[in-house]
Amino acid sequence: MLIVGGGCAGTSAALRLQQLLRPRLQDGRAEITLVEPQPYLTYQPLLAEVAAGSIDPRHVVVPLRRLLPRCRVLTARITRIEHSARRAWIDTSAPGEHGAPAELAYDLLVVAPGSVSRTAPVPGLAEHGLGFATVGEAVSLRNHVLEQLDLASSTRDPALRQAALTFVFVGAGYAGVGATAELEDMARYAVKGYHNLAVEDLRWVLVEATDRILPEESPELAAHTLAELRDRSVDVRLGTTLDSATDRVMTLSDGSRFAARTLVWTAGIRPAPFLRETDLPLDAVGRVRCLPTLQIAGADGTPLPDAWAAGDCAAVPASAAATTAAASAAEGPTTADGVTGDGVADLCAPNAQHAMAQAEQLAENVSAALAGRPQRPYQPARQECSTSLGLGRGVAHTRRGHLTGRRAWWLHRARHLQRLPSLDRRVRVLTDWLLGGLFNREVVSLGSVEHPRAEFEAGFREH
Repeated sequence: MLIVGGGCAGTSAALRLQQLLRPRLQDGRAEITLVEPQPYLTYQPLLAEVAAGSIDPRHVVVPLRRLLPRCRVLTARITRIEHSARRAWIDTSAPGEHGAPAELAYDLLVVAPGSVSRTAPVPGLAEHGLGFATVGEAVSLRNHVLEQLDLASSTRDPALRQAALTFVFVGAGYAGVGATAELEDMARYAVKGYHNLAVEDLRWVLVEATDRILPEESPELAAHTLAELRDRSVDVRLGTTLDSATDRVMTLSDGSRFAARTLVWTAGIRPAPFLRETDLPLDAVGRVRCLPTLQIAGADGTPLPDAWAAGDCAAVPASAAATTAAASAAEGPTTADGVTGDGVADLCAPNAQHAMAQAEQLAENVSAALAGRPQRPYQPARQECSTSLGLGRGVAHTRRGHLTGRRAWWLHRARHLQRLPSLDRRVRVLTDWLLGGLFNREVVSLGSVEHPRAEFEAGFREH
């Protein structure tokens, strides 16, 4: 069996499959191979707290080989899949290098490569924008924000000072809102250490193209979050897009124009691009078309033999009754959030909660298929999303409604502590939180670790 991707969906599926298929794995009747470019799982819902320094970056990544002892883990990239021939091609070369792809045969296929950031052809974005999807990007963003405070405190140029203290985030989903709120909270604390900076000097701008933030949440909870952000002097621009970032000058669609040295892009995701190099049926935005059972749907709507998919890359019907949703999504215009052109949300939203729940059901269905039992459709539970808005503040959706403030913050932490797929990491994250409650924040930039050879190379240039 080949599992493509070691994100939340791929890793959760592998974890459950190595439990369900343990007798087969022990006597050699089955083998699970997981292919992932990184040797670890990144638990993305906690990246905002990594950026704010509340959690050590190492504690939100889980080594795949330790987590999946009964699976064969290959650190490589899938470059092509021909499911009709049960063949995949992997590239095991180092980043930046290109070797000859190796062929990998399989019997069963699980597709869960996740997604990548959805960028736009905005002038200046590629040169000055920062992403927020990996641990490296979260750490880099933290260092960058603290470096801007150092720059603003040291410079005598008022224009440079103002640009250094202006922070722009594009995209107001959970990632954008969480990152903005956590970093604003961190910077608010950090400026206390500067004799010539004040909280009032900081300018935070959150740009959202639609007419509301947190589209996956209820209007009431989104409105509360918006009010809290604005109460903290975050300038939230709804119905606005970024038109240009050339020369670090932000030009917005509402006519605003100002300089900023920090631009963070969290405006959505798109399925893993390599899926277009496969013979798997895709919908209009490049997701793998699925049936409610998480089996990949063939061109005629029947299950594709021996193939399943889950997570951000999968177009999964949002209810078992929507048996034609996968086919209709491929025919009509569909957004990256699984909303069809007529505004009806037929597909599951691409988030970690769905990915992990789908993976559990997928593993059960694979085991059922091997045993000749009928497969069960994925039935999404009510979404229980949450986010931290800084220390002691949060918003959370529950089955009974929603929570705000400190209770939501505690619930947010409890949920994600429970969902982390490693006891070791749960203990480490909990320890980070406990120590954070006893001691002051660490607000030192370690930007030099991103370029460890800089000084060494400078020594050669001096000669």
